[in-house]
Amino acid sequence: MSATTPTDGEAPLADGTYDVLVVDADNDSGPRVELVVTAGPAKGETVTLRTPGPLSGESDPLDLLGLPGTLTITGGHPTLALE
Repeated sequence: MSATTPTDGEAPLADGTYDVLVVDADNDSGPRVELVVTAGPAKGETVTLRTPGPLSGESDPLDLLGLPGTLTITGGHPTLALE
C-alpha cells in the first residue's frame, strides 16, 4: 500500500517512521486498514487509514491481519509499507 489517507482527514501521528501491525482490514465499508504501533513512544496507538483502492488486490482483506509493516508520515501524509 503506497498511498493511504487517515479516516478523519488529519495526520494520525507526528511525522516520523513507525513499526506497525495490521489489526483489522475491510474492503466493504470503503477500503481501510487499522494499525497498531508496536514500538517507541507511540506504542499502543491505533491508526485507521483509508486506501485509494481495494486492499492490495487481496481476495480477502483479512489475509492482511497480523502483517507487520512500516508507517511513514511525512508532512502529515501517511504511507504504509507491509512486509
